[in-house]
This record gives sequence, structure tokens and C-alpha cells, in this order.
Amino acid sequence: MKNYYRRQNSSKFIRKNSLTAVLIGCLAIIVGLAVTFGVILPNRANGQALKADNSTTSGVNSNDSSKLNGNPRAATASYADVVEQTSPAVVTIRSDIKTKTGGQDMSPFLNDPMFREFFGGKIPQMKPQPRTEHALGSGVIVGADGTILTNNHVVDGAEKIQVELLNRKTYDAKVIGTDPLSDLAVLKIDATGLPTLPLGDSDKVRVGDVVLAIGNPLGLRQTVTSGIISAKGRATGISDGSFEDFLQTDAPINHGNSGGALVDVDGELIGINSQILSPSGGSIGIGFAIPSNMAKSVMNQLLKNGKVERGMLGVGIQNLNSDLAQSFGVKDVNGVLINSVKAGSPADKAGIKQGDVITAIGDAKVSDTNELRNRVAGTAPGTEIGLTVSRNGSEQNINVKLTEFNPEKTAANDNGENNPGNSNDSPASGKLGVSIQPLTPQIANQLGLKNVSQGMVVTDVQTGGKAEDAGLQQGDVILQINRQNVNNLNDVKTALAKSGEKPALLLINRQNQTIYITV
Repeated sequence: MKNYYRRQNSSKFIRKNSLTAVLIGCLAIIVGLAVTFGVILPNRANGQALKADNSTTSGVNSNDSSKLNGNPRAATASYADVVEQTSPAVVTIRSDIKTKTGGQDMSPFLNDPMFREFFGGKIPQMKPQPRTEHALGSGVIVGADGTILTNNHVVDGAEKIQVELLNRKTYDAKVIGTDPLSDLAVLKIDATGLPTLPLGDSDKVRVGDVVLAIGNPLGLRQTVTSGIISAKGRATGISDGSFEDFLQTDAPINHGNSGGALVDVDGELIGINSQILSPSGGSIGIGFAIPSNMAKSVMNQLLKNGKVERGMLGVGIQNLNSDLAQSFGVKDVNGVLINSVKAGSPADKAGIKQGDVITAIGDAKVSDTNELRNRVAGTAPGTEIGLTVSRNGSEQNINVKLTEFNPEKTAANDNGENNPGNSNDSPASGKLGVSIQPLTPQIANQLGLKNVSQGMVVTDVQTGGKAEDAGLQQGDVILQINRQNVNNLNDVKTALAKSGEKPALLLINRQNQTIYITV
């Protein structure tokens, strides 16, 4: 009986616990279904619980519950809706570029003595043969009438251009206009009713925004990658021109993506993919896109006038660092230092001087050279702009009427190996760590200098010295030290004495460009 009683109690205990387990299981199922079907949805943005309604909670069609701090560019589980909406407007561009090859460089056998015996010791004259190179890129349809935006380098020099749509239809394209300085081109195909991508406002894009890169990398046909905006206002210095204001992204971009679309999660075009930085030629997550606002301005001018007009100030500029800011009496490194003023330019006529620091255009602050250059270039020639200039530590306002920028192509001076002689060199200065001598007409000619007749030329830079650390190079001509002209060793000593324990401010001419450095 004792044992039976224990068995009976044990059965009751088991039955009670089984019933409890079933109840707990049912409760868990009910809660799971409630969460699945949206009866209770946690809002992670504000910590509140929201009741289910008829709003869509996936993709870019989400209502306020999908926003992050009021930003519609919230993270989402899928971008399929955005891709479906935007991808038909991204095209493949194939360009045929003819080049000529031939002559003595056609074959290595032409210099082989045994081969030449067949022709009596003479090298046969072989006519250059045309060869067609095929380039692959991407483009974006921005007009239902067949207007397409792409990179200039995708179609540069092309004799034949074909555009393939997402549905595999192919059209011959003609070039409406190109702008190598911004690396943009506008094409046109004979088609109507095409899907288009709306141009967004790239100025409103923020670092951290989610973006999608759509294009045709490595001939794989259309591909979509995702990432974020990593930085704004980038300049790489590797494009055909100097007007760069790139959006940097970690969305993978590869060869063939050039000219393709960078879109936000609202389905708007915010950039034209243009460049990558890579030691191997493949994507390492550092890609660059031309902002849509710049692309829109260039496109509209090409469509209207066939060319792009840019404003010009007529100055040489460089960024500030802490030592330069201190030398010119500027509170911080935000601003642009004027290292040269072109005679007769708008800046010269307005009274801007070498050594001035531009801190603002109108009411907008200027932080670096790229920002100043693009703002001036984006202003129509003939426009009067107001500049805030810091001169000798005090600010003043100067109005300048811009003229039109005309790019000048100058051949590189073939003097890379022609260094001035070392006769009559001064000993390496303990302050600068260089050997210098007065500039003569012969040395100036040897260095290919124009309109430079006085100064002290650097003939040697002490290894590991302060001058080397500051970037001073052999062949540089020191024009000023601490804003005092230097034409001989006495001038140098006197000017250096003004530095005390502070870095010396040097104005130098390097290959006909003037820049400030501190040593």
C-alpha cells in the first residue's frame, strides 16, 4: 500500500504538471501568433507598443512605424521594392573605340637578326592596322525621351555606342555633350516612354544613409549592391579634371559600374558611380559617385548650350593647417589660403592679395579648397559674389565679379632630371635643413620657370631634416620667408630671425605653382 500510495501521488503530480505544461505551451503559441500577425509590434525607435493597422511594414512603403527618428531612410529587411522601381532605368553601355597599331612595334621578331635576313637585313615597312577596343559601362535614363547620363570616360573617343536596356532591347546612341572636367556625358537614344530615375537632392544626403549601387560590373549584366554613404565632398585627384565633389560609399563598385546609378531607399538618383580606389583593381569598399546636383547642373547646360560654363576667381589656393593658420592669424584651419593671384583676374581687380584667407562665400562658410573651387565653378560667369577674407588677422568683405573659366592645357616641362648645380651653395641651414643659392636666369630657365626672376633655389634637402618633413623639395624656389622677400643669404637670416621658436612660414614656387609651407 505504501508503495501504491506513492505511485498514486506521483501520477497526480505528473497529471498536474502535464496540464500546466499544456497551458504554458498554448499561451506561448498565442503570444507568437500575436507578434507574427502584428497584434503587438514593438517600436524600437521610441520604445512604445503600436496596435496593428492596415499600414505596410516592409520595403520603402512603410509608414511612420518604419521610420528611424523621423527619417524615411530607415533600415529595412528588403530593398526589393526599390530595386524593382529603379533598375529598369539603369542601362548597359558598350563603346567601340578604334586605335591604330603597327610599324616596328607590331612584333618582337622585327629586331631579331635571323628574321631580318629574310628581308636583306632591312626591316619591312608595315602599315599601321586599325584595331577596335570594346569598353563596357553603365548609364541612367533620366528622360523618357531617351536622355541618358553616364561618365565621360565610358564614351570618350568612341566611334560607336550601343545602349542595352534591362529588357535586352538595344539602341544606337549619339553623344549630345561631354564634360571631361566633371567626367559626365549625356547620350540620346531614339526611343520614347522609357522608365526614368528621378534626380534627388544630393545636398540632403547624410553620412550613414543607406544607398544602392546599380550597374553592370565586369560584364555580368545588371547587379545591385548595398552600403552606406561613407563621406561627402571627397576629391581623389585621379579624374580627367579638377572639379570633384564625390559622395564616397562602401557599396561595392567594380569595372563596368561606371556611369551607373547610386540611389537612396526612396528610389531617387543621388549619384552617378564614377571611380574606385583599389590596389588590385577590384572593389575594397571605397567607391565614389558624382553628386546628383552636380550631374543635373552639367546635364542641363550640355542639353541647352552644348558646353558647361563655370565661374572663375583667378587665384591659387591651398588648405590650411595649424601652423599656417597661426602664421596668418586665423583662429582655426577652416578656410582657404590664397597663395597666388593671377594678374588681371577678377580677384586681382577686387583687391584680393596673396596671403589672404577666404573663410566664407556669402553667408556660407568655406572649409577647404575643394568646397571653394566647386562653389565658384558652380556660379555663372558675370555673377558678383561676396567673399569674407581674413587679412593680417582681421576680417573684411570683398565683392568679386566672376569671369568664365577656360581650362588651359599646358605641356609638362621636360626638366625632371635637370637640377641646378651645387656651386656656391650655402651650408645646410640648421633652421631649415636645406642648401640654397640665389636664383639666376640660367637656373630659372633650367627649371622651366615662368615670370620668376628672384628668390632662393633649393639645391639639396637634408635627409631626416625639418624641411624634408615639411615637404620641401630640390628645385623649389623660396620666394618669401615669414612674408619677407628673400634674394640672398642675408635676407634669409634676417627673415628666419623673426620666427623665434615658431615654425618659419615659406612661400615657394614649385613648377610654376606657388604654395605656402611651414618649417
